[in-house]
Amino acid sequence: MQRRQFLVASGLGFAGMHFGTPTSAAPQKKISPSRKPAKSTILFFLCGGASHLDLWDLKPNAPSEYRGPFQPIETSAPGVRLSEHLPMLAKQAHHLALVNSVGATVNTNDHHAGYYHNLTGHIPDQSFVTKGNNRTPQPDDWPYMGSVVASRRPSHPNLPNAISLPHMPSRAPYTRPGQFAARLGVEHDPMYIHGNNEEPLKLRGPAMSLEGEITVDRLTERMSLLKQLDSARRRFDEFANIATMNQNQERALSLLLSSQSTSAFDLTQEKPAMLERYGKTINGMSLLAARRLVEAEVPFITVFWKGDLNRLGKKCKSAGSWDTHGNNFKCLKEDLLPEFDRAYSALIEDLANRGLLDETLVLITSEMGRKPKIGDPRSGGTSGAGRDHWTHCLTDVLAGGGIQGGQTFGASDRYGEFPLKSPVTPADITHTVYHAMGIHDLMAYDKLDRPYHLLENSKPLTALF
Repeated sequence: MQRRQFLVASGLGFAGMHFGTPTSAAPQKKISPSRKPAKSTILFFLCGGASHLDLWDLKPNAPSEYRGPFQPIETSAPGVRLSEHLPMLAKQAHHLALVNSVGATVNTNDHHAGYYHNLTGHIPDQSFVTKGNNRTPQPDDWPYMGSVVASRRPSHPNLPNAISLPHMPSRAPYTRPGQFAARLGVEHDPMYIHGNNEEPLKLRGPAMSLEGEITVDRLTERMSLLKQLDSARRRFDEFANIATMNQNQERALSLLLSSQSTSAFDLTQEKPAMLERYGKTINGMSLLAARRLVEAEVPFITVFWKGDLNRLGKKCKSAGSWDTHGNNFKCLKEDLLPEFDRAYSALIEDLANRGLLDETLVLITSEMGRKPKIGDPRSGGTSGAGRDHWTHCLTDVLAGGGIQGGQTFGASDRYGEFPLKSPVTPADITHTVYHAMGIHDLMAYDKLDRPYHLLENSKPLTALF
């Protein structure tokens, strides 16, 4: 039944459940004569809410109850300073642009709203306030930025235009809104590749290989038979668009029959030294897979940081990711920052060495920053040394894709609580991604062919380029 359902429904989402008219891959306006659009974007999302104050925007002159014990260090870029616990990344800072003034206009102070705002560029509606973590993804949500990019690029010959790995945040039933195509139509949903902390080199996705007795010939025969079952398909007419179903079946078959589909995720093809450089963790290996997908010319790749609940849940009073309600500084120094420093610096260095960084935009964001004043009541207050949620201010980091590295844009106030200089919104960051990718036509159409704008009231940060 699983194989049969895959052939009918593609395994790439709720295939055929058509909530909006797909946007066309229309020719895009040129950005400028001097710069070509980026071919791919890698979004590295630090699930849980990474502390902007302890990674990117340290405040050494603030009172001790705000600044914490970490000190800033000099980097390869004059004027750009990072946490002392990011020494490998400090050598790559000449590639980085830090945006220290990203602020939210609506503060629900929770993860669901933070994901939605920073992944779509749209302000969370009132349902995020009333429902909190019970606010599930909806078909009329605003689309994920990766789905917008996927919809505006010609279809990849072998792989989906948007791929997310190594997990789908968060554990069901609390799936985070904002990571799906929603009103654009599920044909533009990302394909999810899954991995785990125990076997980080093994990444797997839906039907990436043929199982059991099914051969390529038998699969092709079954597809031929399936095309003859028009009468059975009519049962789907009430909720499915047949053209969309056919399109997703073709994509599914392409995945099954293409050697490129499997080789892109086969990390054993990499040299041992490269595996060590990224770090043999699930997050390091996911970034390495993202580089391989860039080489395969996939337009949009998302790496959602995968936490380790068994190892860090109790220690950090969290789900094992960047949600450091307790022991913020120990969790960062001993666990999160060493893994992040190695993996992310390896990605930037690797892309640069291969000549891929200029044509690949790399964006780091999170659903929120952390509260500047140390002490979370949920972990014992000041003695617990945690930082609570803080959706008022965070830092985003961009590299490649035409971005001028070695710069800091905007600034937060003296405590890191609110944007102070050149404030921007998640919508501006999302628009900057579209700008880098050469996507300027942001009109789409609903199922009644009524036009709507995908991202009004925003502007790309052209000063970064």
